[in-house]
Amino acid sequence: MSETLQWLESGSLSFPPPDKALQDPNGLLAIGGDLTPERIKSAYQAGIFPWFSEQDPILWWSPDPRAIIFLEQLKINRTLRKFIKKCPYTVSLNHAFEEVIDYCADAPFRNEETWIVDDMKQGYIELHKQGYAHSIEVWYEDELVGGLYGVAIGGFFSGESMFYTKSNASKIALVSLAQLLQTQQIPFIDCQLLNPFLADMGCIEIPRVAFLKQQRIETNRQLPNSFWQPRTLPLAIL
Repeated sequence: MSETLQWLESGSLSFPPPDKALQDPNGLLAIGGDLTPERIKSAYQAGIFPWFSEQDPILWWSPDPRAIIFLEQLKINRTLRKFIKKCPYTVSLNHAFEEVIDYCADAPFRNEETWIVDDMKQGYIELHKQGYAHSIEVWYEDELVGGLYGVAIGGFFSGESMFYTKSNASKIALVSLAQLLQTQQIPFIDCQLLNPFLADMGCIEIPRVAFLKQQRIETNRQLPNSFWQPRTLPLAIL
């Protein structure tokens, strides 16, 4: 196993090609390096993301298959549609990035150990300050009750984590993100790895080679300068 993995040197931003990733564990590509904003951005541009536990070295992944949601196939079931029509929440963009990542790291429903360790948090906070990491916030009155965050390169958005403390709040965050991206005809959200929640929302797995082809197109998409500007987002069933 170790013969196929590359150890990343601090300072160098190059990654091995994703097709060099291991099959077991699925998608493990490289070890080491650092979590500077420049390296994290370089990884996402190549379809790679960091994911590791506190006791591990930094691990970099490009799984095959890859989990994505084609936005035209986003599933909004009858119950969620009814909730949205009478939604008690408001939704914002990039108003509380650090609060969202803190909640995601210590989400009330999370049973397993978090991978959002302090170094990971700081790397994404710095990336947010540079305009490449973004958050969707869901509020009940003045209380933050749900949200998500991820990395955006051009029109490519890769979701990192989400949380909720009140019913449907994470679903509302995902629907709002999808509607925002659809205003620029962006076709999909990268979800990285499939889980039951995402599957219920329409997430599917596609081969890594197909993902990378679409990902490269989206990283070159030009968005309006104001696209990620902090603001309140409308919420409606399209």
